[in-house]
Amino acid sequence: MLANTPCDHRYVMCAVAAMQEYGDVVRCDALARSILGREIPMLTLGRGERTVVYVGAHHGMEWITSGVLLDFVADYIRQYQQNATLYDMRMSYLFSEYRIIVIPMLNPDGVEYVLHGVAAENPIRERVLAMNGSEDLSRWQANARGVDLNHNYNAGFAEYKIKEQEAGIVGGGPTRYSGEYPESEPESAAICRLLRYYREELCGVLTLHTQGEEIYCSCKDHLSAKSMAVGRILQRVTGYRLARPEGLSAFGGLTDWCIAELGRPSYTLECGRGENPLPLAARPLIYERLRRALFSFPMML
Repeated sequence: MLANTPCDHRYVMCAVAAMQEYGDVVRCDALARSILGREIPMLTLGRGERTVVYVGAHHGMEWITSGVLLDFVADYIRQYQQNATLYDMRMSYLFSEYRIIVIPMLNPDGVEYVLHGVAAENPIRERVLAMNGSEDLSRWQANARGVDLNHNYNAGFAEYKIKEQEAGIVGGGPTRYSGEYPESEPESAAICRLLRYYREELCGVLTLHTQGEEIYCSCKDHLSAKSMAVGRILQRVTGYRLARPEGLSAFGGLTDWCIAELGRPSYTLECGRGENPLPLAARPLIYERLRRALFSFPMML
């Protein structure tokens, strides 16, 4: 995989296809399909019951997080094959005791809009262009039909709807529109089904966004002492700052939903610094900062 190649859907699917050669280490499945029919790949590392889930690219402009998670999967495969010890942990132990499920690109349609625009054959092309206001979709965050997936979870959804309207957001668009009801979108509904399915084994969730080098793990009064303790460990190993989301960012996200509905520690990692979309050159730097956290997170819980 080339780190200097933008992570569009084709890139991700080619990377997943290459990983199928290592079926003894990683299992490659489809979580679901997007609105426009693109496969949302799911990679499973390890054979243990204790489960953690890593999710990238909720937002179209944040496609670099897909590359970071693919870098992790490739690194995991390499370290396991070498029977390595990482951060005082044998890879054989991590593999046998834990299951790490990686969803590198939850929003493939939004990523395609950002990197390639709206194709002529897109059945909702005119609607998308009208929502966006131009043919330049380089700052698109939502899914194919203008729903911001990270506001489409049932965590403060009703309260967000009020704030959404106060902000003048009345329908689909490039960002911030939460949809008609929680889990209205196939992408968000699919990740919720997965997490509910593994609820008994689920230990925690990491969601990668950009940017700011911050960690969010707040959900009103649902946060446990254990969640905060793990948050402080993540802060130490990444160098990111524990913070609270502000404004519209504080509602409807996957992190809040996991904490409130499933009662599981969950964290949003705002990766890198700069302006979205982050440049390709940031990818190896982001991965280097997150490497220890991605390998060690299961052991923190």
